[in-house]
Amino acid sequence: MFNFLQKKNLSLGQLGEKVAVEFLKKRGYLIVCTNFTNKKGRRIGEIDIIAKDKDEFVFVEVKTRKETPYQLSSNPEENINHQKLHKLQKIATFYIKNNNLWDSPYRFDGISLIYNEKTRTFKIKHLKNIFL
Repeated sequence: MFNFLQKKNLSLGQLGEKVAVEFLKKRGYLIVCTNFTNKKGRRIGEIDIIAKDKDEFVFVEVKTRKETPYQLSSNPEENINHQKLHKLQKIATFYIKNNNLWDSPYRFDGISLIYNEKTRTFKIKHLKNIFL
């Protein structure tokens, strides 16, 4: 569980991304940037969070959902599908190329958040190496 006061002007997805950033920071990750996208040409995707875990770059996809009383197994991470992973890989390759990071180690993680409106808390699941 992670307690975070909701700001009224943020969508649930934006709030989830902010919580994910704080979650990673508390675990020693350095946040490089958020909501990265290519600025020129046809948009090829977005990376929610780019962070560093020691000397490894981490490209993070964040998925957030509200908890419902009838929720059986609707885990947010189930929405990180093959198509999403393909887009994530394309935009990460763009980032690596533009920053000349070919020799830097990197991985792809997912962060799944379930928001409980009553308690205003999040259940967080950090999925490391989602391509493995």
